[in-house]
Amino acid sequence: MAPLNVFSVGASRNVGYLSAVRLLERHGATVTLLLRSPSAFDGDATIQKYVKSGHARLVKGDATIEADVQRAWKEAGPVDVVIFSVGGLPPTFHLLKGFIQSSHNLGTRCMLNVLCTMPQHSDAPLPKIVVITSSGVTSTGYKALPILLKAVYTILLPYPVKDKLGTERVIAHCAGWTWDPKADGVVAKEVLDEGWTQRKGLPAPGSLKRVLVIRSAMMTDGKSVGDELDAAKAKGQPYRLGEQDLGGYTISRKDIAHFLVDALTTRWNEFENKRVNIAY
Repeated sequence: MAPLNVFSVGASRNVGYLSAVRLLERHGATVTLLLRSPSAFDGDATIQKYVKSGHARLVKGDATIEADVQRAWKEAGPVDVVIFSVGGLPPTFHLLKGFIQSSHNLGTRCMLNVLCTMPQHSDAPLPKIVVITSSGVTSTGYKALPILLKAVYTILLPYPVKDKLGTERVIAHCAGWTWDPKADGVVAKEVLDEGWTQRKGLPAPGSLKRVLVIRSAMMTDGKSVGDELDAAKAKGQPYRLGEQDLGGYTISRKDIAHFLVDALTTRWNEFENKRVNIAY
C-alpha cells in the first residue's frame, strides 16, 4: 500500500492530532493540517520533525471560511483521505451573563466548507472520508445512552450534540444514506438552514462512496488499550465496535485514533460506508 496523502481538519489537538501523528510515524503518510494557528506546533518536536521532512504541511486558515479550506485543498494536492474531527465547543460560563454559546454549528459549517470545496474529477475517485461524531446524537442513540450520560448531554452539551447531528445529516445526504427524522433526529434550524442542500459545490446525493463515521462514547485522555495489546502481541478486543448503539460510557482519544488508523490502513473494506460506534 502506497503512503497516504491525508487532509486533516480539526487536528490541532485530540483525535485529529493523535491520528495524524500515528499516520506520520507508523505509515509514512503525508498529512496536511488546516490550522488557525500553526505556531501552536512551534514547540512540538514530533510535528516539527515531519514539517522539516515535508511529510507534515501546516496550512494557516480557518475551516469556517470557505476560501481558506479551498486553499488548503490546493496545497494538499491529490488527497487520498480526509479526516474530519471538528466539533462544537461547550458553552462558557460568565458570572453576569450565565452560560454563553459561541457557535451553534461550528462543525457543521466546517463540514459543508470541506465538501463544497473538495476537488471533483471525473477520472479520479473522491477521497475516503472519516468523520468523528459522538454516540447519542441521534434520537435512537440518545435512548441507548447510560442515564448519567443523558444528563451530561442534556445539561452541559446540548449545542455540541446538535452540531454533530448536523454534521451527520450532511454526510448522510452526500453518501445517499436514508435519514429517518424519528430515528435519526431533526436538525435544528440554527445548525442547518433550509437551503443547505442547494449549496454550490455540495456533492450530489450518493456521490460519496467511501465514508466512515465514527461515533465515540465520552472521550477521555486515558491510555491506548489497543496499543498495549499490540505491543504484547496479545489477543483480545481493546474496545467494542458496532453499527448498533453500544450504550457505553467512555473511550480514550488514543484508542479512537488507534481504531481510525487501523480502519484506514488494514480494515477499510470492513468499515466503509458505515456509522460505527466505539466504546469500552
